[in-house]
Amino acid sequence: MQLVVARIGRAHGIKGEVTVEVRTDEPELRLAPGAVLTTDPADAGPLTIETGRVHSGRLLLRFEGVRDRTAAEALRNIVLIAEVDPDELPEEEDEYYDHQLMDLDVVTADGVEVGRITEISHLPSQDLFIVERPDGSEVMIPFVEEIVTEIDLEEQRAVITPPPGLIDDRAEIASSREES
Repeated sequence: MQLVVARIGRAHGIKGEVTVEVRTDEPELRLAPGAVLTTDPADAGPLTIETGRVHSGRLLLRFEGVRDRTAAEALRNIVLIAEVDPDELPEEEDEYYDHQLMDLDVVTADGVEVGRITEISHLPSQDLFIVERPDGSEVMIPFVEEIVTEIDLEEQRAVITPPPGLIDDRAEIASSREES
């Protein structure tokens, strides 16, 4: 099973180091020297971490074979992916790996079907569920506790309480504006 652990940022200095946007709660384990990571896009990897250090609050990594700024800059925006045991679970109760959330049914608190999670987008401010609706359209749902109120892995569903306009059809929004 694969777990997104970081996204490579800009080059740092002239010796091949890069900044990384950490996307794991265990960077000391997943982004340690010697770790071999697959990449997205796949043809950029695999990459082996040679060194890592924190500088001004940012994690800097150097990969084997990357020795200068030009090579480091060529890695920008590559997503780093670690292989993990499928039975491994996050330590905290309200934490989930992407593979646990993929394909969950999304329903509102009153039982209305919204769709199925097809992708999880990791943004700097929050994560988003990309949900495919029954009609084939997609809706993005912020993965924040105010909106996603329950994750039930046994029932394979995510329960949401969306604010007005988040999942409403455009026709419903337009008609409510006309009534106002």
